[in-house]
Amino acid sequence: MPTDRPEDAAPSRLERAARAVDDARRTADSARRALMSPAGVRGVTVEAAWWVAHLAMWPFAHRDQRTDDVLHRTRVHDAPPVHRALLVGDVEAAGTPIILVHGIVDNRSVFTLLRRGLRRRGFGRVVTVNYSSINGDVRLLADRLGELVEQVCEETGYERVHVVGHSLGGLVARYYVQRLGGDARVHTLVTLGSPHSGTLPAYVLPHPLVRQLRPGSDVVTELAEPAPGCRTRFVAVWSDLDQMVVPQRSGRVVHPDLSARNVFVRGVGHMSLPVDGRVVHEICTTLAHLDHEGHTVAAGATSIASSTGRSAQAPPPAPAKTARGRSRG
Repeated sequence: MPTDRPEDAAPSRLERAARAVDDARRTADSARRALMSPAGVRGVTVEAAWWVAHLAMWPFAHRDQRTDDVLHRTRVHDAPPVHRALLVGDVEAAGTPIILVHGIVDNRSVFTLLRRGLRRRGFGRVVTVNYSSINGDVRLLADRLGELVEQVCEETGYERVHVVGHSLGGLVARYYVQRLGGDARVHTLVTLGSPHSGTLPAYVLPHPLVRQLRPGSDVVTELAEPAPGCRTRFVAVWSDLDQMVVPQRSGRVVHPDLSARNVFVRGVGHMSLPVDGRVVHEICTTLAHLDHEGHTVAAGATSIASSTGRSAQAPPPAPAKTARGRSRG
C-alpha cells in the first residue's frame, strides 16, 4: 500500500524547482509594480542620471588608492551650525573614523555625495579606498579590509571604526566582521544594496568572485552560520528598485545572532543608494546617535533594536512614509 510521505521529508527536485519558479514569478511581479509606480519612474530617471555622472567621475577617482577627510577645525565657534552640534553633542562620534567600501568593478567616486554629506554633518574622519576585485574573492578582500581598519585605528588612535559598504563592499565588510573577528574593531556596519542572501544576476557571469554572490554559495552559507557574541551593529538599506540584488529582499540582514536593522527605501536603484537623500540622512543620523553598545542616545534617531534582522519579513505592500518620505522595514 502506498504511504504518505512525512511532512518533514526533504522536498523533491521537482518541488524545489516549482518553488523557485514561484519565487521568480513573485519577484518579477514585484519588480514590475515597482517600475510602474511614480516612485519607480522617478527612481529609474535618477539612476540613469547618476550612472552618467558616475561614469564621468570614474577615471579621476583612480588617481589615489586612498583618501582621508580629516577635520582641521578645532574651534567650535568656527564650525557650521550642524557641524558644531555634533562636536558639542558627541566629540567621539564626530571623530570616529568612517571607512567607505565600494562595490565590484567600481571605485570611491560612488561615495562622492555621501562623503560630502558626512562632512557637512560633522564627521571629521572619512576614509575612502580603491581596491581591485578582478582577481580577488570575498575572503581575500575581507582580509585586506582588516589590514586597512588596523592601519586607520593606529593612525587615528581610535579603537573602533564605522564601515559603510555598497554592494559587494557591504558583503566584504560583513565577512570581515562576522568571520574574521572584525567585530572587535567595527562598531557599526551599514550596507547599501548588498546581496546578503545572494543575488540571481550573479549566475550571468562565471567569474569566481561573482559566483560567491550566488544564493547558496559557500560565502553566503558561511555568513548564515552561527555568530554568537558578535558585537557589531548592522544597518542594511535595501530597495524595491535594486536591479542588481534579486530578489530585492536579499539586501536585508536576517540572522538570529546579529543585532540588525533593515531599512527599506522605495524607488531607489542600485547605484543611486549612496546618493539618495533619505539614505544619506539615515546613515548620518544613525552614526551620530549611537553609544558604545549601539543604542540611540538622542531623540529622533531610531534604535537598531527597533527592527531587528532576527526574523524574515516580507517587504510591506504599502509602507507609510514619514515627512521625509522614508519608510522602515
